Amino acid sequence: MEKIVEICCGSYEDAYQAWLGGAKRIELNQALFLGGLTPSIGSLVLTKQNTDLNVVSMVRPRGAGFCYSDSEYESMLLDCKLLLEHGTDGIAFGFLLSDCSIDVARTKAFVDLIHSYGKEAVFHRAFDCVKDPFEAIEILISLGVDRLLTSGLQAKAMDGTSLLKQLQDRYGEQIQLLAGSGVNATNGTELMDTTGICQIHSSCKDWKQDATTCGTHVSYAYCPSDAYAYEIVSKELVEQLVQKVSS
Repeated sequence: MEKIVEICCGSYEDAYQAWLGGAKRIELNQALFLGGLTPSIGSLVLTKQNTDLNVVSMVRPRGAGFCYSDSEYESMLLDCKLLLEHGTDGIAFGFLLSDCSIDVARTKAFVDLIHSYGKEAVFHRAFDCVKDPFEAIEILISLGVDRLLTSGLQAKAMDGTSLLKQLQDRYGEQIQLLAGSGVNATNGTELMDTTGICQIHSSCKDWKQDATTCGTHVSYAYCPSDAYAYEIVSKELVEQLVQKVSS
């Protein structure tokens, strides 16, 4: 099976660096410090115009969890349609009910909409909050979800290898599994070898400074170690991961 590296990007700039680093597929977001939110249409259009990347666009209106109000869902549905109409190759999304089970109705609606455009439906790490991963994945398969991004219900994928392997062994012929969280050039091949999963998801994150982040009496900082820093995709880290996985 072909080994696939997907890079998590927070902007068009990130996407371009991922492409220069040799990535073939990205997940396009904004606000990665919140776990990734819906990207701008502009970032999607520029990425499709200026690279040959396969682009999976996030649809997520806010940080925190995945149980959404009716107005949030209405906004997400429109965002999904707009991203599909502007050339995204897939949509990453996740809907849970308040008891942390899969929201079947909304998940089915999204899958049906995405498939009507001939694109891929990807259920993201909302899955890692479910109580019963086997019941949840079987629901996603029954609804036609194409791919599942998961860390095996752990904070980092390397800590979830036991469950990831079980999911791959039981369901790998029915749904694509994409292992993510804490994946990099030092552990990506080990994760694949241990679990049998051939797709990994990585941020290849580095930090860059913006001197205008803090004024004399105000601060817009969010990096815990550097008040002037924001996260970026490192072309060099992408190169290292792609080369490691391909070797």
